Amino acid sequence: MDKTCLECGDKIVGREDKKFCSDGCRNAYNNKINKDSTNFMRNVNNKLRKNYRILSALNVDGKGKTTKSKLMSKGFDFEFFTNILETKTGNTYFFVYDQGYRVLEDDYYMLVKKEI
Repeated sequence: MDKTCLECGDKIVGREDKKFCSDGCRNAYNNKINKDSTNFMRNVNNKLRKNYRILSALNVDGKGKTTKSKLMSKGFDFEFFTNILETKTGNTYFFVYDQGYRVLEDDYYMLVKKEI
């Protein structure tokens, strides 16, 4: 039985479990499948990525402290995070993937990195 490429429809030569005729077709197919389907999703993902880059740059040692004005000057958006962790002691941490922060007094923020 002849198999055809899932991307371009050309005949596939090679292993019987092969789905694409070339790496280019495989990449094009997967890029179409995995792209953000709406502008809203793309914008949210971009904001999360930006927040993550900012936290990572300020938190190179895995634990640190910064100010709200420093975060805001770099373009950090406090409305976008991936999860919230409430500790037994009542502290609330906001995380963007494995980079987190907690509000301290006087507009200071504690930065942490979650060990995975």
